Amino acid sequence: MTVHAISAPAVPSLTPPPGCPMHAAATGAVNALDLVDPGLYSDGDPHPVWRRLRSLDVLTRHHIDEDRWFWNVVRFEDADRVLRDTATFTSERGTMLDLLGLDDPASGKQLAATDPPRHTEMQARLKKALAIKSVDRQREMIRDLVVPLLEPLGDGGTFDFAQAMLAMPMSVTGTMMGLPTGDWAWLNRLTTVCIAADDPEYQEPDGRNATLKAAHRDLFAYFQDLVRFRRNHLGDDLLSVLISTRFEGRHMAPDEIVANCYSLLLGANVTTPHAPNFVMAEFIGSGVLQDWAAHPEVDATALEESLRWASPVNHFLRYATHDVEIRNTLIKAGDPVVVWLGSANRDDLVFAGGSEFDIRRKPNKHLAFGIGPHYCIGHSVARVTLKTMFHELFTRFEDFQPAGRPERLRSNFVSGYKHIPITARPARGGNGRARSSV
Repeated sequence: MTVHAISAPAVPSLTPPPGCPMHAAATGAVNALDLVDPGLYSDGDPHPVWRRLRSLDVLTRHHIDEDRWFWNVVRFEDADRVLRDTATFTSERGTMLDLLGLDDPASGKQLAATDPPRHTEMQARLKKALAIKSVDRQREMIRDLVVPLLEPLGDGGTFDFAQAMLAMPMSVTGTMMGLPTGDWAWLNRLTTVCIAADDPEYQEPDGRNATLKAAHRDLFAYFQDLVRFRRNHLGDDLLSVLISTRFEGRHMAPDEIVANCYSLLLGANVTTPHAPNFVMAEFIGSGVLQDWAAHPEVDATALEESLRWASPVNHFLRYATHDVEIRNTLIKAGDPVVVWLGSANRDDLVFAGGSEFDIRRKPNKHLAFGIGPHYCIGHSVARVTLKTMFHELFTRFEDFQPAGRPERLRSNFVSGYKHIPITARPARGGNGRARSSV
């Protein structure tokens, strides 16, 4: 993995809790980088500071400004505890750093911003529709959507692998939601804007806040119009499932349906592309791709390792509902905590050689999809899509070569790539080596 240099921010951003006996060396290393800065994830490397934070026996506090701060949760054990315990750490005040200090307008309406028991009842029908048995019946549909995205790789020219991967979940989820094909590219860009408004490639001239506001306005207006139309034109798709869902003795309200349409689309577009993007960007030419391609029996473990390694969702925000102690640190009621999934997923106490990429790693109970009640509802779709993509990639192509410098997405919420120029050639024998069926 290439590590790019990054300069320190103008003001220290990470400070130890009051009275913490942190060593001076640790303090200096911690204060050197700003974990909130999107540039750290596009041009730098957060893992050295995460490693230092994991070595401490206390939590550290990150100050954004005089009014906003949060506790850093970086160890797997602590991350697992925070994400599972929704009674102590609520999602209903917001789940992303962008909302720190604000009230989430989707609270109690959107699954991601609703805690049990309401969350459990609200998600029941959608969870059933996205269960592995339901997704299994759509494997051929998923394959038919993935293959055309990969086919240009065989033309002999430079192929932007990341752009193909960014389009992939939109195709699959768009089909499953019954969204018009002609809207997919536009919706894909808008959802990317929502998680990467700091990226110059996605930012409008009026700046970050205006870009984000416009994207949210367009997405919500789109789904409001679509829901209004589809109420009288129900079908066999996820949008129809949401419209016809009953909980608490009633149907979902229009604003609840719209909020969850947004969440479904955002969740798919955030998680799915970046596991293969990390594999291609960081291991092309290293022998990893050849090893994986030659041994289809490792498909399952290699896929999970790519999810652990990429940790596409970089963080989750929670708020303490009452005083609680974690890692010798008192967290008071109302305090915000940020779980850094990319750090937890490389914790050496859980993953032997956590900083090493091992396609045969087992067990591998990573947190890439979260854990607990808010475990990603679309994880089965993502896994089937990714398994299909890797199978088709390695069956159809070989001799993968870099054709330019990969470019990271500028975002502190999503850890991913936006451009990965590569070349490849069709695998020998037309259909490539024999691989077991997905």
